Amino acid sequence: MSTELDAVNSEVVTCRRCPRLVTWRESVAAEKTRRFADHDYWGKPVPAFGDPHARLLIVGLAPAAHGANRTGRMFTGDRSGDWLYRALHRAGFASQAEATHREDGLFLRDAYITALCRCAPPANKPTTGEFQACRAYLEREAAHFLRSWENGAHHGAVLCLGGLAFAHTLRLLEQLGRGPFRPRPAFAHGAAVAIPPRLRLFGAYHPSQQNTFTGRLTEPMLDAVFGDIATWLAGP
Repeated sequence: MSTELDAVNSEVVTCRRCPRLVTWRESVAAEKTRRFADHDYWGKPVPAFGDPHARLLIVGLAPAAHGANRTGRMFTGDRSGDWLYRALHRAGFASQAEATHREDGLFLRDAYITALCRCAPPANKPTTGEFQACRAYLEREAAHFLRSWENGAHHGAVLCLGGLAFAHTLRLLEQLGRGPFRPRPAFAHGAAVAIPPRLRLFGAYHPSQQNTFTGRLTEPMLDAVFGDIATWLAGP
């Protein structure tokens, strides 16, 4: 891993900036849920995961209480992750379609997964202050990849899972000097925003149960977004 990303992850796993989230993540890890009663929960902020030289950066919302908060790896051990890793595998970004725990052998090719908030929040809803407290971590990760893409000869892509990730990432890119965006791009599944010289921002519905159980998001819809990303990354 790059020294820079390794340093960010080391800081993330020891972070205690948000008292509400510290209390919640640790209480969930102590009390557990019946189906995982014999599991040792991670119960800490969840570090980012993937290829430090990736051309695709994926931004999620926050760890799930009994998913990444249990397993210690982004989108691992819950149904959202099941959908995401199957799609990543079909698109060639993941070595396998299943993500069950940190030692399951899965690795990412040319992709890196992070999130707006690194601790599991109550009701899956971080507060504005909690998003802000985590912002510096994502800023440093994004800056790392932007430098890599702009100093190299290849394209880069950022995939935002959900409208919140899309809005926060737009603001972050403006802060990093890649804006302003006028008019402001609207989030939509399949949205693609060109950011010169070699970056494109993509949007997709989050693979939450709220979206997948209702049919708002289907696997072909998610595959189509990854197909657009692959086409962009393969471009001249």
